[in-house]
Amino acid sequence: MEGQQPLARPPGGVHRPSLRSTAAGVFSLVAFAATGLVAGPAAGEPSAGPCALPRTDAHHSLGLDTWNAAYPRPDRALDAVMVFLSFPDAAPLHGTRTIAADYFPDTADFFERASYGRFTLRAEPRHGWLRMPRPSTAYAIQRDWAPDRRAAYLRDALAVADPVVDFSRYDIVYLVADPDAPGVDSDATKVVNLRTPLRADGRDIDRVVTLFERHPPDRNVLAHETGHVFDLPDLYNRPVDGKGDWDTHVGDWDVMGSQFALAPEPFGWHKWKLGWLDEHQVRCVRRSETLTLQPLAAESGEGAVPGTRLAVVRTGPGTVLAVEARGAAGNDRATCAEGVLVYRVRGGTESGAGPVEVVDAHPLTEACRDRSVYPPLADAPLAEGESLTVQEEGVRVEVLYRTAAGGWTVRITP
Repeated sequence: MEGQQPLARPPGGVHRPSLRSTAAGVFSLVAFAATGLVAGPAAGEPSAGPCALPRTDAHHSLGLDTWNAAYPRPDRALDAVMVFLSFPDAAPLHGTRTIAADYFPDTADFFERASYGRFTLRAEPRHGWLRMPRPSTAYAIQRDWAPDRRAAYLRDALAVADPVVDFSRYDIVYLVADPDAPGVDSDATKVVNLRTPLRADGRDIDRVVTLFERHPPDRNVLAHETGHVFDLPDLYNRPVDGKGDWDTHVGDWDVMGSQFALAPEPFGWHKWKLGWLDEHQVRCVRRSETLTLQPLAAESGEGAVPGTRLAVVRTGPGTVLAVEARGAAGNDRATCAEGVLVYRVRGGTESGAGPVEVVDAHPLTEACRDRSVYPPLADAPLAEGESLTVQEEGVRVEVLYRTAAGGWTVRITP
């Protein structure tokens, strides 16, 4: 969406285009903050090579030399529970099976494709509405929620759910509110990170996904919020005064920028961080080199195709320039443009402050005004035969040709 168009609500941080009991267990809530946890300890095998940026204390840092153990890494099967909450001041208009179908299997399918089958999100809805003790209006639910009201909501939600849900079985908790209750504001959908964990069924719950979406919900909204559970940042630009465009950093590229994106496939850098790309699929370019990039997106069941999917040029102590091929397949099947996408990654930049910035190969044009969340970046990729010199970094990227197998052969000159 362009700046002059009406700004629609940005649920979960991204916007809609204009067209568009104690008997069963004990839990505790002491304090929490929506802004998240500190960087946390390292875990897992560090990524080798000079192009792997160091992880910093920035919230959702895109440094990936180590994994932040405060978050589950989605390189295996993870289990999630969906708990459905109603309120005394409203009778739900829809059954919980209808609401659950708004999110699954679509969200699980999104991650299966994005991870090349390396990650399985197993969702288990706890069907039937659980009634909260207070009216929906008592919680004053809204986007920038008062901490005491949000704490009350979480405390009450866990109290009604604990007698019937064994939280020790799950890696992820989704709390789904009756979307038609009068006090429910869909703008409040987000991940709540807890400074002091909730305690239930003998385990700590470090974060909860709170869903207040209308029925039917925004496209890919749960994939976006679940990305935060895996330590991925918001890539949108939140205007300081609340006015302006939210999509100037990455436009349609990556679901962490917009759940409405035409090309929501996670960036190759995100896939490397999450463990979906192996080091042999990432090329660290230190001198002029010609290589073939396999398309980043894949269809369901394709698996991890051999070959390079991400090329990286180190441009500073905490910065890189990333190059990847994007095509009309898998999660990107509705993309506005195919080609070679170039973007900057800043490992020390906070979530929501521009940790990724797409470099527009066609700054004087735009595309797909009727569908794109930000038309000026919809045609950002380089096409066959085109080249781009990124002046600030002094890096030139040339697209030489497409291979018969669908790869993109490029020359990258630092």
